Amino acid sequence: MTDTARPDGGRAALAGFVTNRLGRATPRPAPVKAASPAGKSAAQNFENLPGYRELKLQRQAAELIGLGNPFFRVHDAKAGATTRIDQKSFTNFSSYDYLGLNGHPRVSNAAREAIDAYGTSASASRVVAGERPGHISLEQALAKHYRSEGCVVMVSGHATNVTTIGALLEAGDVIFHDALSHNSIVTGAQLSGAQRRSFAHNDLDALETLLQTTRHEHRRALIVVEGLYSMDGDAPDLAGLIALKKRYDAWLMVDEAHGLGVTGRTGAGLFEHCGVDPKEVDIWMGTLSKTLSTCGGYICGPIALIEYLKHSAGGFVYSVGMSPPLAAAAEAALAVMNAEPERVERLRQNGTLFLTTAKKLGLDTGFSLGLAVVPIIVGDSLKAVTLSDRLFRRGINVQPIIHPAVPERASRLRFFLTSEHTPDQIRDTVNAVAEELAAIDKGGSLIEQLLAKRA
Repeated sequence: MTDTARPDGGRAALAGFVTNRLGRATPRPAPVKAASPAGKSAAQNFENLPGYRELKLQRQAAELIGLGNPFFRVHDAKAGATTRIDQKSFTNFSSYDYLGLNGHPRVSNAAREAIDAYGTSASASRVVAGERPGHISLEQALAKHYRSEGCVVMVSGHATNVTTIGALLEAGDVIFHDALSHNSIVTGAQLSGAQRRSFAHNDLDALETLLQTTRHEHRRALIVVEGLYSMDGDAPDLAGLIALKKRYDAWLMVDEAHGLGVTGRTGAGLFEHCGVDPKEVDIWMGTLSKTLSTCGGYICGPIALIEYLKHSAGGFVYSVGMSPPLAAAAEAALAVMNAEPERVERLRQNGTLFLTTAKKLGLDTGFSLGLAVVPIIVGDSLKAVTLSDRLFRRGINVQPIIHPAVPERASRLRFFLTSEHTPDQIRDTVNAVAEELAAIDKGGSLIEQLLAKRA
């Protein structure tokens, strides 16, 4: 019998939702029961997976308090500064299309020409029979961008980190990563079998302490950071990281998934933002799904690294080659980014406007630099989901980020800015956030309100 089937089911489900803070509690596994007539025990029933049961509880609680599901909404338009959902127009802050290149004529035409020439699929691993001219051309363009000897592109950004880190390190090695590193970095470190040590976010003193006390215990060492942190919108001190990696004989890997097209005067990335020669970084990683408006990931670095990955990284060797139209579109998007620097400047102006307006209204933007990612931290998962829902009703699409993606007290709305947002859209949105947040706070405790409502 479900919680909602009990006499006080609504209150019980709601209380569970609030107490667990949308997934805060660790669910207990169900006891194993005797096999059913079909031959499966309760433990073998997918519906009894602890995580699924928790998910169902969250959904029931959200329905009870009238909150729509902010996830998996179907958009009827291309990703960009605006979108359509259920035939309604929204100002959209949930798109990675930082420079508005998704649907750019040059980018779309490149994809069409590649389809005409090579079809929609490479149809095999590049090692076997999937290599196409567009793969090589894109890799050359990205290698040139980072002034590196070579590049390898893969079909998934997440898999690029996982398979690269997993292939480079092994037992006896050590990986130092920022505490706020993306899941793909952590998963790659776990796959490698190397020791994994995290340091406080952007705290190079903490990193050096770890290096001083543990580096000598291991053969190889890798330091991994992000060029622009997707939850907080801030960036690391690249020059300081380079000094540490030299001092302690380590490789330095920078994940530029959100940095390319955003940081630096021309959007070149973290190295331009920090005024550093990109050759000083051992491994540049990035994704094609943000500024470059396609899908996939890449690694740039020394030719020995690239050749090794092309023959040893499982995510490359045993995966189909990137779709030819995606490779062609990504290369075209990189070319447009370099040819139209005004897009980067518009993005910078929009980010600055959003950040300064939010701060004037007393909103907590954390450590954001106001480049393309600006969080509004509200400090509670329930409040974040409620605020997102209220904004959606006002024609603003922005996603809540809640525990466990961030600590419970750091729950937030995460705004992705693009070069195509207008100043009016930005001002109206920030004002709406302040108004709705004030209305929520004015009503007192959300928990008590909602429990009383369902009594």
